[in-house]
Amino acid sequence: VQLVESGGGSVEAGGSLTLSCAISGFYYKSYCMGWFRQAPGKSREAVASIDSDGNTNYVDSVKGRFTISRDNAKNTLSLQMTSLKPEDTATYYCAARYPSDACAFIWHSPGGYKFWGQGTQVTVSS
Repeated sequence: VQLVESGGGSVEAGGSLTLSCAISGFYYKSYCMGWFRQAPGKSREAVASIDSDGNTNYVDSVKGRFTISRDNAKNTLSLQMTSLKPEDTATYYCAARYPSDACAFIWHSPGGYKFWGQGTQVTVSS
């Protein structure tokens, strides 16, 4: 099983980044997929999730700025981030939990996610 994030970097406030997660080794279409982030000294925070039908959830702080998407044919997960703020600075992780329906109820809990990527750093300067 592999989840490999890419696309992180350093941007100024107001800028944009798109994170990608390349997925292999399991039947991705059956899983709820999520993006999490963790800033230094803070606990891991759910950012967004998407189920196999494309239904999405977002934490309030990113609604209207971030967009999660998945390509079931290409086994990829993306997070488009716009209007970035310094408080978005963190290491971002993609993760998978079974089944896809879990996105509807407990998407925000990191404990239920079975597979994780290694993370990609996002730094937003003011």
